[in-house]
Amino acid sequence: MLDMIKGVFTDNGFVTAFLVIGLTMWLAYFISNKLTKGKIHGSAIAIVLGLLLAYIGGVVTEGSKGLADISFLAGIGFLGGSMLRDFAIVATSFGANFDEIKKAGFRGVISLFFGVILSFVVGVIFAYLFGYKDAVSMTTIGAGTVTYIVGPVTGATLGASSEVIAISIAAGLIKSVLVMVGTPFVAKYIGLNNPMSAMVYGGLMGTTSGVAGGLAATDPKLVPYGAVTATFYTGLGCLLAPTVLFLITNAIF
Repeated sequence: MLDMIKGVFTDNGFVTAFLVIGLTMWLAYFISNKLTKGKIHGSAIAIVLGLLLAYIGGVVTEGSKGLADISFLAGIGFLGGSMLRDFAIVATSFGANFDEIKKAGFRGVISLFFGVILSFVVGVIFAYLFGYKDAVSMTTIGAGTVTYIVGPVTGATLGASSEVIAISIAAGLIKSVLVMVGTPFVAKYIGLNNPMSAMVYGGLMGTTSGVAGGLAATDPKLVPYGAVTATFYTGLGCLLAPTVLFLITNAIF
């Protein structure tokens, strides 16, 4: 009986992947609603659960692809692959209207550039402290600190190693989780209670999933405003990191 069920899951890997992710999301939002009373957003919990499952999959199989190394969960590797990642980037870009960013005014535009550069610099500093001294690796890790999408895009452009690209993704995920979890706790101290401050906050933090999740836990009405600038943050990072920021990093180091 078990072999038959496993065979069905293995033969329908893509459907199985959606099932596992759906159950994980349901559990994450259940924990968020019942145990944290919504103070920690379900998206943040889902990311932590995903990382935990990936770790367990790696330990069990001694592989390098997390749960995707388990035969009947191989479809998860496709959902997390580069094709759907690039599709998400394009879909996000098409979902944004450039006219909307004008609503944030000059402060919103400045927050975008300041947020990208600040995150990049922090990432480069940590990369240097952990022994990465070449410009390509430092730029890739710095780009990952911008967002976990900008990191692999930059790494692929500059020819960084898979190890460095993986580190850049991890840096972006950590940032996303911290923003999701931390936003509700700092909102009242930074005046994050109106559309304008939400736009500036989205431009400074940039991680769309982190900002959206954090604002949803703070005040759902602020989510669209923070998402406006956060959406452009990823695109701006993809433009600046492998070009201008790489040239500056290369000139310095």
